Amino acid sequence: MAMRFETRFPARLGAGDRPLVALLTAAGLSVWLLYQPALVQGLDWPWRSVLVLLGIWALGGAFARPVVMSVGGRGLWRFSGTTWSRAALPLFALALLGRGLMG
Repeated sequence: MAMRFETRFPARLGAGDRPLVALLTAAGLSVWLLYQPALVQGLDWPWRSVLVLLGIWALGGAFARPVVMSVGGRGLWRFSGTTWSRAALPLFALALLGRGLMG
């Protein structure tokens, strides 16, 4: 007997919403940070804490979004659907890219 999951909140993709692209970007950024931890470690403590918190929010939201879209859940749906949660990943990627280019 196969289990069937139903969502109470059907997947509503907005314009430009690509959860697979966000998931792959988050995975790529995570691997890059594993190989280059100096991108974050070289910063002063106040900037490092801001970047770490932004990274936690951005990567967590990007990894959770496909699961939330398939399983549902009111709080998680609101968390992953906010504009800030979707904007955090590009901001984090740009911050790491800028840090990597500046050395």
